[in-house]
Amino acid sequence: MLFRASLFRSTRVAGAAARRAWCSSGVAAARVPLTAPDADEAELREAVRRFAQAEIEPKVREMDEKQQMDPDVIRGCFEQGFMGIETPEALGGAGLSFTASCVVIEELAKVDPAVSVMVDVQNTLLNTAIKKWGSTLLQEKYLPRLATDTVGSFCLSEAGSGSDAFAMKTRADDVGDHYVINGTKLWITNAKEANAFLVMANVDPSVGYKGITAFLVDGDNPGIRVGKKEDKLGIRASSTCEVIFDSCKVPKDHVVGEIGKGYKYAIEALNEGRIGIGAQMLGLAQGVFDRTMPYVIERKQFGQSISDFQGVQFNYASLAMELEAARLLVYNAAALKESGKPFVKEAAFAKLYASNVAEKCSSMCIELAGGVGFTKEFPIEKYYRDCKVGKIYEGTSNIQLQTIGKLVQKEYS
Repeated sequence: MLFRASLFRSTRVAGAAARRAWCSSGVAAARVPLTAPDADEAELREAVRRFAQAEIEPKVREMDEKQQMDPDVIRGCFEQGFMGIETPEALGGAGLSFTASCVVIEELAKVDPAVSVMVDVQNTLLNTAIKKWGSTLLQEKYLPRLATDTVGSFCLSEAGSGSDAFAMKTRADDVGDHYVINGTKLWITNAKEANAFLVMANVDPSVGYKGITAFLVDGDNPGIRVGKKEDKLGIRASSTCEVIFDSCKVPKDHVVGEIGKGYKYAIEALNEGRIGIGAQMLGLAQGVFDRTMPYVIERKQFGQSISDFQGVQFNYASLAMELEAARLLVYNAAALKESGKPFVKEAAFAKLYASNVAEKCSSMCIELAGGVGFTKEFPIEKYYRDCKVGKIYEGTSNIQLQTIGKLVQKEYS
C-alpha cells in the first residue's frame, strides 16, 4: 500500500508538529494556514494522486460509458487503504483522521467523482456509523471487512422520503429473536457492488420518526434484493439502485446502537457526510480547472494565447478565487469536526458552496475550451454532468440553506 500505518500514525501528531515548526520560524503564536498542509498530509495527497492518475484515469471514459465501476478500481481502493481511512488499525483500517478522508475524497474526485463518492459513502456514512454506534460484535464483524474487501451501502431514502427522510415506510417487525424488514429503498449508492447494508427502518410507526432504527444486513441475506439500477446523467460508474427488503430476517444483535435512535444517527452521519461531499465537489471543480487551464494557455486566437485576453482572465481568476474559498470552507468544517466543536452550520456551508462552485467551474470551463469542451473526446463535459448531483444528494441545496437559516436564527434569538 502506498500509505498505511506509519504515515497514519505520524499524521495524528502532525498538526501539533506543524504548529511548533511554524512558531519556531519566528512567527510567534501564528496559526497554521488551512491551505498549508504538513509533510504527512502532502505525502498522503501525492500518494492518492499517483494512484488516481495511474490506475483510475485510463478507465474513466469506459466506466462512464458502461455505467459500471471497474472491479480492478474497487480492488485498488481497498489495497490502497482508501475504504477504511478512519477505521482503527486493530480492525484492519488505516487509523487516520477525518481530514485525511477529505483529502482522499478530494484527490479521487479530481480524476473521477464516481470513484470518489464510492469511497466517500464507505468512509463518512458506513464506517462512521458502525464505529460510533455499533456494538463491539458489529465493529469486529463489519469494520475489518469494510476496510479490506467489502463495499457497503447506506439505505435511507425511499420513493416518498427524500428530503423528508423520516417519512419512510420501510418497517422492521419484532418477531422474537429477530426483526423482519419489509420495504423498498431508492437511490442507494454502491448498492450493486455492496455486500453490507446499513438500513434505516421503523420498528414502531405509531411513534413516527422515533421508531426509526438502524440495522446491519449482509448482502447474502435471502430477504434482500438489489433492483433497478438508475440510468443517470452523471457519476454513471457509481451504481445507484433500489434495494428491496422482502421478509428480510435480521438478528437482534445486528441493531446498530439503540432502538428508536436511527433518526439521530442518520442526521449525525449525514452532517459529517456533507463535508465529504463538499470535498468531492471541491475535487471535481479543481480537476476540471486543472484540465482546462493548460488548453486555455496553449490555445491561440488573433495571434495570441486566449489566456491573455482580459475577458478570459476575469473568468479564470474568478474561478481560482472561488476554488480557494471552497477549499477553506471544506477544511475548516473538517477541522471543527475533528476538534469536537459544533460544525453543522459549517458543514452545510461547505457542501452548499462547494457544489455551487463545482457547477459554475465545470460550466465555465466548457465555455473556455469552446467546441472541444463540448465533445466527449475532451474530459470536461463529464465533470459538468457529474457536478449536478452535488446539489441533490446528502441534503439538497435548499435543505442546506434551511439548516443554515435555522442556526443563524438561533444565534440571534
